[in-house]
Amino acid sequence: MQYTPAENRYQNMRYNRVGASGVRLPAVSLGLWHNFGDVDDFENGRAIARRAFDLGITHFDLANNYGPSPGSAETNFGRMMKLDFHAFRDEMIISSKAGYLMWPGPYGEWGSRKYLVASCDQSLKRMGLPYVDIFYSHRFDPDTPLEETMGALDYIVRSGRALYAGISSYDPEQTTRAARILRDLGTPCLIHQPSYSMFNRWIEDGLIETLDEEKMGCIVFSPLAQGQLSSKYLKGIPEGSRASKHTSLPADVLTPARLEQIRKLNEIARSRGQSLAQMAVAWTLRHKAVTSSLIGASKVAHVEEAVAALDRLAFSATELSAIEAALK
Repeated sequence: MQYTPAENRYQNMRYNRVGASGVRLPAVSLGLWHNFGDVDDFENGRAIARRAFDLGITHFDLANNYGPSPGSAETNFGRMMKLDFHAFRDEMIISSKAGYLMWPGPYGEWGSRKYLVASCDQSLKRMGLPYVDIFYSHRFDPDTPLEETMGALDYIVRSGRALYAGISSYDPEQTTRAARILRDLGTPCLIHQPSYSMFNRWIEDGLIETLDEEKMGCIVFSPLAQGQLSSKYLKGIPEGSRASKHTSLPADVLTPARLEQIRKLNEIARSRGQSLAQMAVAWTLRHKAVTSSLIGASKVAHVEEAVAALDRLAFSATELSAIEAALK
């Protein structure tokens, strides 16, 4: 059956301006890091993407190595574009990245011009797209001149492969340098994508101020700390979870002390009338510098739960103090 998106899809979603640009992103965006690879159920991923779009999520975030296997998330998303979303491409913000290992040999990772341009071309081919809206340097490369990496992003934009340039996981000093180089080239750095959650607060040590100074947007990934900030681990480590599979969330992270923190935070969320996952998403958006909270989802209900977090974004001083106390 042909997909027809909900007519009211823009009615309730909140859209935030990305830095000083003319672009706005939904307050909640969908990342395809996990659950969209060739080891996953394609129809489940397709249902997640459809429901996200129906709820006003216009931004879909990918990278060259997402899967598993690497590249398969982009291939599957390309199928979804062809089957469901091709008529709505101009209503979508699609991003990809390059920086991590993608193919063997000396040119298959990091930040060289050769790798970034080749990777972008491969990503476009996998997704069946003439361009992406945002293309990121996925990580800082200590062995390649930053001028080369940013020059590659500038070239990717100027050649029509992407509309905007972004960076991911750069520290404050690296961010300042990257922004300056791109600005001098005439291709402003639109956005930064760092990790951020109640359990991972490194961006509060200077990066938020840097982004404000540089007038860059910020989309934070892993707001649920790989599912820790959800109901999943309230009673230990369930079978089938990321921690049980020892994949991106090592089981030894979930110490008795961490599990106690999760339970305390869950009580605060309940007092707010939210699930822990909803409070975690809302907490990342409390900073005006944060444009969007980038969620992952393994089922449709996860998307619906995250979007419902927008119904209550405000925190009282008492709630914020209680969260700080729970995290000690």
